[in-house]
Amino acid sequence: MPKIHLIEDDLIMGESLVDRFEIEGHDVHWSQTLEEASEMFRASEFDAVVSDVRLPDGSGERLFEQQLMSLAKTPPWLFITAFATVDQAVAMLQMGACNYVTKPFDITALVDKVNAAIHQDQPDIIPPAQDPIDATLGVSLAMRQLASQAQRVANRANSILITGESGAGKEVLARHIHRLANPLKTAPFVAVNCGAIPENLIEAALFGHERGAFTGADRLHRGYFEQASGGTLFLDEIAELPHSMQVRLLRVLQDRQVQRLGAEKLIDVDLKLICATHANLQDMVKNGQFREDLFYRIHVMHMRVPPLRERPDDVLWLTQRFLQEDATSRNETPKTLTPAAQAALITYHWPGNARELHNCVERACVLGENTQIDASDLFENASDTSTHVELPTLDAFVANAERHYLLAVLSRFDGKSGLAAEALGISRKTLWEKCKRYGLRDSKIIGLDDDKSLSKKP
Repeated sequence: MPKIHLIEDDLIMGESLVDRFEIEGHDVHWSQTLEEASEMFRASEFDAVVSDVRLPDGSGERLFEQQLMSLAKTPPWLFITAFATVDQAVAMLQMGACNYVTKPFDITALVDKVNAAIHQDQPDIIPPAQDPIDATLGVSLAMRQLASQAQRVANRANSILITGESGAGKEVLARHIHRLANPLKTAPFVAVNCGAIPENLIEAALFGHERGAFTGADRLHRGYFEQASGGTLFLDEIAELPHSMQVRLLRVLQDRQVQRLGAEKLIDVDLKLICATHANLQDMVKNGQFREDLFYRIHVMHMRVPPLRERPDDVLWLTQRFLQEDATSRNETPKTLTPAAQAALITYHWPGNARELHNCVERACVLGENTQIDASDLFENASDTSTHVELPTLDAFVANAERHYLLAVLSRFDGKSGLAAEALGISRKTLWEKCKRYGLRDSKIIGLDDDKSLSKKP
């Protein structure tokens, strides 16, 4: 377990960094002054140091210089500061600092830099084989990686920030994390769109109010935080939260207590907070539009949902799910797609992401008169299907369709190659060769370890 020395006097940032490094499996030791840091260096050795520059009793740069002189081997040292200059950064790097990061920074990027610094002199470690394909969120590599990440953080992170374009699936990911953390399905999941609540009502909506707290408050109201206690509160479009409410939210996250409007007592709340936004919060912090301390409090774990155009493998997979959901709601047999419809779906740009795809499929199911959906059922204007997208060759389309179908079948049988090959009507050796051709074996998403003999030439 890597041992990290964090030197940071800001309590909110320090707690956020400690939480994140511990989620990553690091042993974190936190000092808030140079004096504490010096004592810790005398008592222990570390694999990496993350240090602020400006500290209450001196400069982090001075501490770095002292350790260079006193330690036989100085661990990788990363500076974080809100007052960086080019000359200062160059000077520290020339002295041997590993990196220099300015605030506000992305915690995930900082963690990656620390991990890279720790392992740069160590031999590559071959990762263990992953579990069979997880197609809960999608079959593309990006979504399978998100699913794997969700499994790791569901029971360890209490604050998660999800970013991505509108309609990409941020709430879908949030609900997936909630289900992983609450397998018994007894805990509440409360979703709130911060941009949809009028500013004069948002305080009462989030924190609740007592009867008679204001004109029109004719009964007690439990706010969203109370409603979500014991489960998950999902705050969508957190960037739309008014500045006054950002202060209140920060206090609640620090104390884990809320106070209803008109009430005297505080109420304890125990929940996982997942925030989401399509905005760039780091830029908003720089522009003074979003509080920096709140940014670090909700940014302990950052997960980005890529737009649908960056994961075309998921288009047909999502379409099949939407078709199945529609058929289930109507108690009908799911409709199928013609080859022309599949081609239209794959070549479309999807500016509205998965939400637009869902609406498109729903429209086709309602208006389509046949059991098969054609391209004309999906798009009112046929020219829309080629917007901003270069049409693939026939070979490329066929290969993509075959790869997608292999992933779907393997997902259905939890990566078991024998069952998948039988359903496909091919031998296990043929399945092995096709998976190798499409890079499915290299990504270790299926369980073919028992088929190693198939790779040997007769």
